[in-house]
Amino acid sequence: MNAYAPILVLGALGAGFAIFSVVMATLIGPKRYNRAKIDAYECGIEPTPTPAGGGRFPIKYYLTAMLFIIFDIEVVFLYPWAVTFDSLGIFGLVEMLLFVLTVFVAYAYVWRRGGLEWD
Repeated sequence: MNAYAPILVLGALGAGFAIFSVVMATLIGPKRYNRAKIDAYECGIEPTPTPAGGGRFPIKYYLTAMLFIIFDIEVVFLYPWAVTFDSLGIFGLVEMLLFVLTVFVAYAYVWRRGGLEWD
């Protein structure tokens, strides 16, 4: 239990500071409310009603999100590989080339579907 004491103390300090900050902001902060401050911030554009289902999004949004996730995962796998590159030898090199090839196939698919073209 002694090994976890500094972690618990640091967590308690962080939680205490967060609670203290929120309480002090509500006590000391300005309380002059007007119509403009209460309204939702919409960048000056009047909000329009949306359809019942929330409307349809173009497939490009999802393709871009998937492309981001794929390249994010690739980076997560490339860091440990780069650190242990010397000890893995030719086997590690071939495996990483196959992995990068599969990522390139996903990239080519998104490119072919027009996910990178924003009109």
